[in-house]
Amino acid sequence: MRLTLPLLLLFLSAAAHAASERQAAPAGAPAKAPPQFTRFTPDELSRGFMALAFGSDLRTVARKPMIRRFDRAIRVHVINKGTVDRTAQIKKIVAEYATQMPALGLTLTDEAAADVTLHLMNEKNFAGALIEAFGAKIARTFIARTEPQCMTSVQSDGEGKIIRSFSFIIVDRGEATFLDCAYHEMLHALGLTNHDQRNRFTTLNQDRLVGYLSAYDLALLRLLYDNRMRPGMDRKTVRTLLPRLIESLPAEVRAKPGG
Repeated sequence: MRLTLPLLLLFLSAAAHAASERQAAPAGAPAKAPPQFTRFTPDELSRGFMALAFGSDLRTVARKPMIRRFDRAIRVHVINKGTVDRTAQIKKIVAEYATQMPALGLTLTDEAAADVTLHLMNEKNFAGALIEAFGAKIARTFIARTEPQCMTSVQSDGEGKIIRSFSFIIVDRGEATFLDCAYHEMLHALGLTNHDQRNRFTTLNQDRLVGYLSAYDLALLRLLYDNRMRPGMDRKTVRTLLPRLIESLPAEVRAKPGG
């Protein structure tokens, strides 16, 4: 039986701070974007993955924790309803994800064929768009708890395969806020569905304003879309699998335990 269940996204946790090779934020990042670490211990990668790939802060239906990811090439559509037209910027970000992660098969498409739909809008229309999409109760609960500037809903079947993702991003709160939301929500839409307030490396820490695809988050996406990581895997299976997957990451991402 095929089930379609929305996941509305917010926060969780993890930590461990032995990462090395700190670098300045990449070109194109917001002026005050934080620097990034580029090498991580197996424990830092494993803890972060387990925190971010399982669960979400606001569930509409009780479900056992499992890996949720696309099992096919992913088609993206952008809908702009904002007075600040950031369509070109968001398409550039999609292209960056496509270049950095060829395994995703990311391409732009029309609305009817989209697997991921990115809605760009003004702040004053954000709450109304969420109510229209998810109903008043869910939307108002989400807004009251988080005071969000962006949000993603992920619809998956009972086997953990993502069917559709919808992201809502405010465009009129400035460049830094837009970029942070855009990179952040793409990670959610692709299956890193949680947040981690104690993780100082990830964009999916809402105490950090990042605004670029960090080396850490790219490494986690590579783990999620490794062919050996399957939709529907439970926590125990993933914990057993992760050491082998981490060993397969590029050598420049992996630091030895202890620094």
